[in-house]
Amino acid sequence: MVDLSRRKLMATSTAAALGASVVGSEEARASETEVEESNTPRAPSVLGELKRFSNTAFGAEVTGPFVFDDGSLLYSLQHPNTEENEEPYDRAGVGYFRGFQFDLDGDNDDFDELSIPNTRAQQRTVRSSEGEYVMLGQAREDINDEAERLGVTQTPDGTDITMDNFAGTQYGAAATNPDCNQFVEAPDEAEPDGYLFTNWENSPGNVSRIPLTRTWDGEWESDLENAINLANTDEFRELGGTRINCYGDKTPWNTMVSSEENYAHPRVSLTNTVGDIVEAGSGEGLVGAAQFWNRPNPASIPGVIGDYAENGALESSWYPQGAFALAGVEFLAYYLGADPVTDENTLEPIGDVYPNPYDYGYHVDFRDPAGDPPQPVTYYVMGRASWEAPDFQNDLKTVYGCSDGDSKGIYKFVADEEIPSYEDPMEIEGTLYAPKITNTEETTSQTPRASPWDVTLEVEWIELGHASNAECAEWIAAYDDVTQMDYLTAHTDYDASQIGTDVSVDDALEEADLEVIANGNQNYVTDQEIVEWASQYEENGPDGVDEELRKVPFLETRAAAKEIGASIEFNKAEGVDSVSDAGPGDYVYFGISEFNDALADETGDVQMDRVDGGVVYRGELDTNYDVSTLEPVIVGPDFTDNHQVANDALRNVDNVYVMDDGRVLCCEDGFNESQRSYPNDCLYVYEPEESPARGGGKGVGTGRGTGSGRGN
Repeated sequence: MVDLSRRKLMATSTAAALGASVVGSEEARASETEVEESNTPRAPSVLGELKRFSNTAFGAEVTGPFVFDDGSLLYSLQHPNTEENEEPYDRAGVGYFRGFQFDLDGDNDDFDELSIPNTRAQQRTVRSSEGEYVMLGQAREDINDEAERLGVTQTPDGTDITMDNFAGTQYGAAATNPDCNQFVEAPDEAEPDGYLFTNWENSPGNVSRIPLTRTWDGEWESDLENAINLANTDEFRELGGTRINCYGDKTPWNTMVSSEENYAHPRVSLTNTVGDIVEAGSGEGLVGAAQFWNRPNPASIPGVIGDYAENGALESSWYPQGAFALAGVEFLAYYLGADPVTDENTLEPIGDVYPNPYDYGYHVDFRDPAGDPPQPVTYYVMGRASWEAPDFQNDLKTVYGCSDGDSKGIYKFVADEEIPSYEDPMEIEGTLYAPKITNTEETTSQTPRASPWDVTLEVEWIELGHASNAECAEWIAAYDDVTQMDYLTAHTDYDASQIGTDVSVDDALEEADLEVIANGNQNYVTDQEIVEWASQYEENGPDGVDEELRKVPFLETRAAAKEIGASIEFNKAEGVDSVSDAGPGDYVYFGISEFNDALADETGDVQMDRVDGGVVYRGELDTNYDVSTLEPVIVGPDFTDNHQVANDALRNVDNVYVMDDGRVLCCEDGFNESQRSYPNDCLYVYEPEESPARGGGKGVGTGRGTGSGRGN
């Protein structure tokens, strides 16, 4: 059983980020250990220069940066505070900085540093050191000849899926969370100049496509009348749609890839393993959100578990990891055509159409980006996770991916052949890998604990399995017809005709819940299958498992990797990127938003000093496009640091975007956290410095060679 007495709930910006409709949103990040923060040496520090370019509006994250070929910059205004900000900053959208272009010469001298937002007025707007933030599209604007609203997903009959139209929970109020942006150029001499693809981080998920044209004076104009929501196309719906579309990437073959941050996928909470559940003979205190996917009103499960603890049915309560992201699952069913319920608190099971959990948590490539519509391709074979971002390499085979959340992984996929060479994307096949940190003498054994600034992580990639995209799709399809009624009938002795007649839904549901907590959800991949896969893997290797178990690492990637001892310890791995023409010798940058919890506890392969402000690592590509070391180049502040230290330091890095000149845009996701004198998230530009002997760094914040970090 997990001892949660040391853990606290973070009452931060999560409720704003997800929208008021999310059940249990303040419990979404039950990830911080309640430990007195240490004075971590060299936190903050920078190997190079950080320079603040912009602060976003009150309550908003900086997400989805993109730099055009001419140096123009855009990013998303994600979930700004609707009451505190004035128009247009009171509504989510995507904007660019008119009148400014980066020189793209690798030097931060092309802009002056933006001052911190001291006044209320400065904190309630988007500010930049150069240029004016101009909206290209705002949430819920009419698009597609007024048939749709930007970012809003619809049912098959064209009804907007919003809290106004449906009862229940929604992950983020519709169209409040624009994230990744990728601009894909149109064919030569075509109109428009290209298409802006934007992720909408909600459930049901969405990706919009807006035509953009460069004007005669070098500025940008959007054509909202011809913009579309790809989620509302037949092609998208046939895949089952998406959920929580977060960041993504632009591939070397000039397409946009959208990544699904499916936080609800953990079947075990935090550092636990499925083996722990099997050994304990019960999942009480251990199971994660995934076990309750097809439960009626799944998002209510944290409170229900508390009720069971109070009435003595369970010994104690806990928060199933990822349960906040069960919000919106029933709306996803309506997106697929299920008959809606009329009471948001109803326990009436959906028995006609229900989403397959294994359809979500992947990278989705939009082939034929100028098509009518683009063709979505889901890369099931690259693993299932809460993907923040992928980074597709120029060997056209290798993909790195970051899974966001507590105790998650950084994964790698390598295709057998070049990905675009497969005539049918379902024929893509390759190998999925998980990381193993190997220099444990440095990461676990130092007294006092090592600072993240002082340790380069050595990584070995462990093969999880080899499969084709088509094989994964076939494995997934086996769970297509599971509904909420199956949750009740599979975990009780009642059949569907008895529930609601011979036994009340409430009583049947309690019986089913307790059975699922004890022995796992039998509607999906079982605990026993995962443990048996791991046993055969360790005895015979990844190619020596039974045919029916080959699905395990692709459908249950995190659980499988944890079971064989991979280093699934990263907390909020929120960014990965490299220059668009990256090759051997170039760097891949990884953003870890918070260096705490499993990275700073007393177990596992990493047990270093805690830095809640996070770390940015970089790894050099070798001739095989492999990354085997992760060198820290930016370390954020401790959250106990005063504003004189924290004001100019990178805090809670989210998206990282590597410009073609090698500089890195670093976005923040930490509204009102730390001891800064202002609450806003900012966008920084990082100018790297080489580190032949490492050591020095650039100290705090922005000075070129000034300061000496914390000096302790």
